[in-house]
Amino acid sequence: MDASHQIRKAAATLLAGFSLLLLSVGAQAQSCENPKVLRFSMVPTQDSVRELSYYQPVLDMLAKNTGRKIEFFMPTSYSSVVEAMLGKWVDFGILGPESYVIAKSKSPAIEVFATYHRARNGIQEEGPGYRSILITKRGSKFTSIESLKGSVIALVDPASTSGGLVPEKIFPVAAKIGSLKQHFSRVVYAGAHDLSAIAVMEGKVDAGFVASHRFMETVNAGKIKLEDYNVLWQSAMIPQDPFVLRNTLCDDIKKAIIDTFLTVDKTEAGQKYLQNVRSLRIVPMKDSDYDIVREANKR
Repeated sequence: MDASHQIRKAAATLLAGFSLLLLSVGAQAQSCENPKVLRFSMVPTQDSVRELSYYQPVLDMLAKNTGRKIEFFMPTSYSSVVEAMLGKWVDFGILGPESYVIAKSKSPAIEVFATYHRARNGIQEEGPGYRSILITKRGSKFTSIESLKGSVIALVDPASTSGGLVPEKIFPVAAKIGSLKQHFSRVVYAGAHDLSAIAVMEGKVDAGFVASHRFMETVNAGKIKLEDYNVLWQSAMIPQDPFVLRNTLCDDIKKAIIDTFLTVDKTEAGQKYLQNVRSLRIVPMKDSDYDIVREANKR
């Protein structure tokens, strides 16, 4: 075999290897998800449509920073947002701590990256946490946990941390009542935090569990008055609602989403959004921050 033939053979081998490398790189690049439209959702609130309007400046920033159209998926329940993310109908959004833990247990692709650092607002303390509170109507005979024996209690949603998990698993132990069904004559689900608070005020239920920040949002919306309620019990601090995304998205998309939220306080439009949601900024969070919720589930 002459030298020129050996050179051609070596070149062919090198070219083949380079082609395989390019194919491998291309396959890896295509393994991430690169949708032309990004869909956002959040667990239902007292007024999801109104709250969505608060997010519009941020969604506009996301459209610019990701170079993609942003669409909103309207939730019907906490579980509907989880199922939408698991089914790849939703790419990023805001879950409750409990619904996040549920979603994460079903798919490692659901990844938390941030949460609100709330401003002080009535009974809501400043920081990246909130409390589950038990409320009754002021002026009623229900002024203690003992007085609620045999009464009707409202929870929010089975997948709600403060309106489902904490009342079911934490409160009975703390209050030494055995279980909710043992202490109350009936347990109902209101479907949303504001509906739980309003049901208490209207006498449809005798007491209700709500999140401290959601309760104050209902007060700020003029639907109820803070002074019309007793707070009979409150939980330890719970981490705020997690901002999540599907980590199967391509890295540049994930980075754009995360950076947009974490720097939202640097823009005038972002500051207005934060004011509307009674927060000072958005701060990084990690999965282990929600271990407190997992521990509660073990009880």
